[in-house]
Amino acid sequence: MAGVTSWSIGELAARAGVTVKTVRFYSDQGLLPETGRSSGGHRRYGPEALGRLRMIRSLRTLDLPVPDVGRALERDDALEGLVADRLRELRPQLAALRWREAALQLLADCPPEERARRLDLIGAMGLPPDTDLLARFWRRWLFPARLPGPLLSGIVDTAVPPPPQDPTPAHVLAFGRLRAIVTAPCPPGLLDRPPAPKRFTDGFRPAVLYAGLKEAYDLADPALRAGRAPAGGEALDRFVAAWAEAGGARDSAAFRRRLTGVLADEPRLDHYWDVVSELATPTGAAPEPTPGSAEAWLREALTGTAGGAEANVLV
Repeated sequence: MAGVTSWSIGELAARAGVTVKTVRFYSDQGLLPETGRSSGGHRRYGPEALGRLRMIRSLRTLDLPVPDVGRALERDDALEGLVADRLRELRPQLAALRWREAALQLLADCPPEERARRLDLIGAMGLPPDTDLLARFWRRWLFPARLPGPLLSGIVDTAVPPPPQDPTPAHVLAFGRLRAIVTAPCPPGLLDRPPAPKRFTDGFRPAVLYAGLKEAYDLADPALRAGRAPAGGEALDRFVAAWAEAGGARDSAAFRRRLTGVLADEPRLDHYWDVVSELATPTGAAPEPTPGSAEAWLREALTGTAGGAEANVLV
């Protein structure tokens, strides 16, 4: 109304579209200063209180705590920091919600007879999935544990896929399978064999091996993407050279035959890399190459060109 310079608590509440109780609460918190009191002792508010009340309501809609709202109202530069802090708090919560949604969808989409198995996978891994278990598996597998830091980190980073921020039911299933692979007990046979480098004699240099293997995998990548059959060539030569250099041996026909006796399929690792490839491959695309698929391709190429194994120990 013209000439009105202050409002009662009810008038302010009506103009702001909130309840009298809300206005009283923020007044009691010191967020809405009064201009004075009426002759009957009732609170009075100036026009500036309307804008302030709307600001409070907006900040509370963003779920900022009342003390933070007070800081934002008192300092113009406080809001930016408060918003940034709130975003940091919310992102992990949102990620957890997305993973729960994807897990629920995975259960909704699966046949009833599959539901119990998938529930076991989901319950075992947690949401979002914790990849520390996968990293520990690879650190145990690598030989020895004291590889140079950058080399060890590079291998583990390649082997442990990061959980996506916007997961699908397929991602939930894949990470559940990865956890099941690395925690499953090894049955007798190939799965409980130590990694090939552990079967070498003293003096073996694993850092030299793993650095050379990465080069060999990179060289094999074009052939894998093109779908070419395993064959000799630069990639296989670098693969064999990595093993020879690490063991202090010389690449020769005899060495290659002996190497086939040391290298063997590792079903658990092959299964692991298959799942990693699924995670990295867009729907409908050709499988994305991994170090595991490159290793399998090179092993097959070696077997096909070495003429059979003669021994199980390198000299």
